Amino acid sequence: MRHLTRLADIGPAGAASLIERARTIKRASPPPRFAGKILVLFFLAPSLRTRVSFQVAMLRAGGSAVVVEAGSGIWPLETRPLAVMNEDRVEHLEEAVGVLGRYGDALAVRAFATLESDPVDLEDPLVSACRDHSPVPVISMESAAEHPAQGLADLMTVIEAHGSPRGLPVMLRWAPHVKPLPKAVPHSFLLTAAALGCRVTVAAPEGFELPQAVLNQAREWARRGGGDVTTVHDPRALADRQAAFCVKSWGAAGFPATHPVAGRHADWMVDADWLALTPPDCILLHCLPLRRNVEIAQDVLKSPRCRIFDEAQNRIFVQQSALEWLWGLRP
Repeated sequence: MRHLTRLADIGPAGAASLIERARTIKRASPPPRFAGKILVLFFLAPSLRTRVSFQVAMLRAGGSAVVVEAGSGIWPLETRPLAVMNEDRVEHLEEAVGVLGRYGDALAVRAFATLESDPVDLEDPLVSACRDHSPVPVISMESAAEHPAQGLADLMTVIEAHGSPRGLPVMLRWAPHVKPLPKAVPHSFLLTAAALGCRVTVAAPEGFELPQAVLNQAREWARRGGGDVTTVHDPRALADRQAAFCVKSWGAAGFPATHPVAGRHADWMVDADWLALTPPDCILLHCLPLRRNVEIAQDVLKSPRCRIFDEAQNRIFVQQSALEWLWGLRP
């Protein structure tokens, strides 16, 4: 049984194949290949684009989506594997997943990081438990460790702007925020760009380095594909050499929730002066939501080089492509 909760489930070749299929779907919508299929969307964390884009992906391909939200109309869930359930949590995650898997043809799960420890979050305990206990394929809608659909949509947007990603210089650039944020989105951009052979620069202040295990995996995939991965700590470094920037805030290294982020590193905000340093064909990405005039200046969002809406729309097509793969429906 196939699952897609991390990029390693498909590998570099699979990432390239899914993006190419997504571009085909975008050019000419296929017939209703998901007719009779039901995707259960199981949210353990909030969502806007992910929720709607998965629903639209199913509906446009002739299928159906059922939304289940923890904390809204269902029993309080216990997620600890060895818990003695003598408090307020009525149902265990394992039973909930087992039941939901009987109701649909695949289970899409969203669960955020705890922000207590990078090593713990990289183990991806909640989504891993769903994989272990689901009787049907599981696809991630973001986990503690990765957000594969977002990474695929990001790189699809880059390819639409620049063609072949092999050897293309792209930057994953940290931005300030009022609170620590998870690392799943930057992990997935880094891993997907590396898997496709990009030359990736990770720019972040000292103390905000991404986990070494993720960097090592990205460097290995990049090496195989003709790319590389480097890190810098200067907000303006190499801006004039990039074809694309993915802007994202994330928490500090190690124990991100303990780091006093608010009010720090304001000079990392993406503003018009910084954008002027970049090549004229360089595009700007952000997964959304974003805090205007904290992460990115409001006027920059109006630039034709800002592709946040293309990026969000491409989620529909990469998710249709991923679900085709999950169900073995490739033409």
